[in-house]
Amino acid sequence: MNNYEINDETLAIMPNDIWNSIVIEDDCDYEVSKKPLDIVDYSCKYFGSSYSGRKIGASNILNSGYKLPILVEDTRNLVFFPTTSPKDNDCTWISLKNIKSYHKIDKNKTEIEFKNGKLLVVDISYNSFNNQVMRASRLESIIRNRKEIIDRIEKAK
Repeated sequence: MNNYEINDETLAIMPNDIWNSIVIEDDCDYEVSKKPLDIVDYSCKYFGSSYSGRKIGASNILNSGYKLPILVEDTRNLVFFPTTSPKDNDCTWISLKNIKSYHKIDKNKTEIEFKNGKLLVVDISYNSFNNQVMRASRLESIIRNRKEIIDRIEKAK
């Protein structure tokens, strides 16, 4: 598969090798002939933006510039966050809204349990993973609150 759009069922996007990714969904996995960052960028473009634009927006909202969570699609709140620098070949992207829980495996590994019961071990410390979840949650919350304010203003007109 050459193209893949991130959707509600996308749990994670993992590097398979330097040029390919494994996309983990609720019911199946796909091999995609793109790097994880390229899938994120393609999906942002598919939904009318770009990775670069979403990154600038997230940076302004969070007042940060490193390992930023990305709002891939805003009507369904598809927020994904990287486990390392997105430019790294070993960067995995995780869906915020599909996480049920996560816990420490060892010093540099964290196990994620997704809402459908699937488990995934990622090479990131628990503290770093927790920080990424908090940043992604903050981004999602701020954007949701801004939308609610706009909706209230529109309804009041």
